[in-house]
Amino acid sequence: MSSKARRTLLIVQAVIAVGALSLSALPAQALSPRQEVGVTSSAIKLGITLPMKGSASFGYNQLPDAMKAYFSYVNANGGVNGRKVTLVVKDDGYLPKQAIQNTQDLIGKDKVFAMVGALGTANNQAVADAVNLGRRGIPSLFINTGFSGFNNRSAYPTSSTLLPSYIMEAKMISKYVKETYADKKICLLYQDDDFGDDALVGFDKDHGNLTFTSKIAYPSLSQGVAGVPDSWVTKFKAAGCEVQIVFGVSTATLYFVMGAAKAQYGPKWILGSVGADVASINPATIPYIIGATSMSFLPSVVDPKDEYVAKFKEIHATYNSKAKFNSWALIGMNAAFLTVQALKAGGKKLTRASLLAALDSDGAKFANAGLVPLNYSKTSNVGYNGYWFGKFNSAGDLVPNDTFTYTVYTTDSGTGAVEKSSYSRPSMPAKGLPN
Repeated sequence: MSSKARRTLLIVQAVIAVGALSLSALPAQALSPRQEVGVTSSAIKLGITLPMKGSASFGYNQLPDAMKAYFSYVNANGGVNGRKVTLVVKDDGYLPKQAIQNTQDLIGKDKVFAMVGALGTANNQAVADAVNLGRRGIPSLFINTGFSGFNNRSAYPTSSTLLPSYIMEAKMISKYVKETYADKKICLLYQDDDFGDDALVGFDKDHGNLTFTSKIAYPSLSQGVAGVPDSWVTKFKAAGCEVQIVFGVSTATLYFVMGAAKAQYGPKWILGSVGADVASINPATIPYIIGATSMSFLPSVVDPKDEYVAKFKEIHATYNSKAKFNSWALIGMNAAFLTVQALKAGGKKLTRASLLAALDSDGAKFANAGLVPLNYSKTSNVGYNGYWFGKFNSAGDLVPNDTFTYTVYTTDSGTGAVEKSSYSRPSMPAKGLPN
């Protein structure tokens, strides 16, 4: 079944399962342009839906607490234009049907002002179509997916991406592999949906031009089924793969690496950005990923000289001390940091329209931890557009090299070249509080 057909079937099933989500069933105030939702003189309420339990939750379920930690810090320092920010979290199990229901509940029952950080390509597609965020003018900030389709401004007018697109990522991996592992047998594991399809575009002859000895597409959530990861290992090992690219979620990487270790399958690993941080999920994987390659648009979480890492780590120690400060914490806090800037830029008379306008006009200039530029404008909802490559050290942390100097690359989702970046990010604002 084609990607487009899968998407259509998924959305139809989700809408039927959820039931009456038509505009006629919505509360009148949700449709009224005169009455803002989720904003009072003292508070701003935001919502997020993502997997908090189950096989797809690992790592991602750490994001809400990291976001809340930064919001708590801001609230303790005067809030956003005098308003305290709260985040309502709902578990969708990585299922589009539940993501639709959660989003409808967050908007209609919890009365959130905006969605932020919602996870997953299929989930965000289903929500955009069934709940109709764009038509209703409801912001969905910094969604956690790199699917290039969300860069379509007309189809997703109120959504903004954060991650570089998966096409960009695959193009960069292609360049790295051809320069580092020329004439080696390259193999690919990828998720069988729009996430993986985007990667295939980035690897194809018109973009990355990378050829594979063997490749396997796995259905989402199948990685948790007994025997499935072992079958991947068996096929790739038999094909004589020397370099193994994994373009999947964290649990797919986790089960694959552990199965490979058991079968003594030891290729050179290249772990896609989405599913790379398996060491923080299960430290038992560390011996098997030492020296593996991955990429990030944020600085290394153990960079001793990065001012954003230092400040976020300090805030984390006060407001989220029970959790380890790892890459998930850095991602979550950076997203919250950007959210606060967007809310602040929306003005004292904050509305959904003023928030979206502020992101369009000022978003590309927001301070943030990213080592590549943001690309928001009136014609673009694209977030970051590049990565640096590094390797996992003996502690399981991704580092660029011993001196923490980064060689950063940027590109686009088309056929543009992968180029070294000269971008210089804004400095961390005083006390980590946006002006």
